[in-house]
Amino acid sequence: MNTLELLDALQKKAMHDEALKSELLATRQAEEPLSAFCAKCRELGYEIYEMDLVLAGEEFVATMKRSTNGGGENSPMLLGEDDFYEMFFDALK
Repeated sequence: MNTLELLDALQKKAMHDEALKSELLATRQAEEPLSAFCAKCRELGYEIYEMDLVLAGEEFVATMKRSTNGGGENSPMLLGEDDFYEMFFDALK
């Protein structure tokens, strides 16, 4: 599974498990929230690392942009459209 698939699977699990959802949301209060979140993911069996999470969003947007207009698409990126970490938590709330 790639990072997006792992996040999706974890998100679906958390939507049906309030305790898990609370644990994941609690990582947002850590001194290093992204690191705490990724550590919790790995503890739960989802091999997600900080750099993988950051790159996944950038690669996803780049692939989408290359697929339009023969790769010549140069529209500005929408705020947050490459931030899977934030989108994960927005969906949980």
